[in-house]
Amino acid sequence: MLPDFRLETYFSRWEFTAKFHMCASDMESLSVSDLLQMADDDTRAMWDELRLAYTETFGSPALREAIAETYDTIEPEDVLTFAGAEEGIYVAMRVLLTPDTHAIVITPNYQAAETVPGSICEVTGIPLDPENDWNPDVDRLADAIRPNTKVISFNFPHNPTGKVALREDFDAIMTLARERGIYVFSDEVYRLLERSDDIRLPQAADIDERALSLNVMSKSYGLPGLRIGWIATKDRELLSAMERAKHYLSICNSAPSECLSVIALRARDRILERNRRLIDENLLLMNEFFDNHDDLFDWSVPDGGCIGYPQYKGGDGVEAFCKRLVERSGALLLPASVYASALNKTPDDRFRIGYGRANMAEGLAAMQSYIDTNHLFRSAR
Repeated sequence: MLPDFRLETYFSRWEFTAKFHMCASDMESLSVSDLLQMADDDTRAMWDELRLAYTETFGSPALREAIAETYDTIEPEDVLTFAGAEEGIYVAMRVLLTPDTHAIVITPNYQAAETVPGSICEVTGIPLDPENDWNPDVDRLADAIRPNTKVISFNFPHNPTGKVALREDFDAIMTLARERGIYVFSDEVYRLLERSDDIRLPQAADIDERALSLNVMSKSYGLPGLRIGWIATKDRELLSAMERAKHYLSICNSAPSECLSVIALRARDRILERNRRLIDENLLLMNEFFDNHDDLFDWSVPDGGCIGYPQYKGGDGVEAFCKRLVERSGALLLPASVYASALNKTPDDRFRIGYGRANMAEGLAAMQSYIDTNHLFRSAR
């Protein structure tokens, strides 16, 4: 049985009541009107003539074609769409793993990456260590491989740290998996929001036939309301098995969501340019804020994505800080307990902060006001 999803449980209390959603993991969204203005003649006609009927379980041909165009070597037939990335994680692990297999994941992690495989088989966690700049320990990962290891799962840019693995570490993990006949599950939902193009990693499905690349419209594109995600893989037998598993879940996607996703993917350069510009503006504000409070926080600019994982050094502890902050100022952060792992110890003095939303200045002002009026908690540990 799966445990409660700590992040979603926490959000169910605060996400839609807190005045400042300062831990949002997605970019500032667009209105339907704004998105439709980006449509070309073909997709505008597609929208105007859309019928609210069932769609194909794999996803519409137009959507799969638009997704395939975001890869270098993937064809539309290599794509299976889902109702968000979470369904993709669930289906992939349910199809790939059995009780007699073994999986390797990194920690801290998006909880489903650990608990879904953990509900099926034994799982080993490979910690990302802040003392090693959150880099994966490839030697430790290699030592964790067993004869029955079926999946190595990772996520870069990483949630919650924003870390992008070094290219040599990524290549080493891919080589290990290829040599041992292990599937790679690569969560790439924050890809294309790296601070520099030079550190961007390849999409795993582009370079290995036993790799699965997970992506979604929610994060880098800032369109979570569409609830459209996908997995790309050249293993079409596996893709077919996942499609059959989807029959027990969402069955198919929303037709309007698929059409709007096609519009967004065809206009992806405009959307991503706007999102990267917003990140750059927000990081200037964040850097100034944290520089002014270096006695309370240890902050460094993440490699990619739109979230970071600063250390809190206040004497009251991060859990109390986050609780009082949202109650007294309306600014919502995610405390480290949300990212606790059952596999190994994870940092307990950090919080997730997002910088993809348009009201960053107002949220930071609320945090500043809280700090100004609660100075007794400033004693460093």
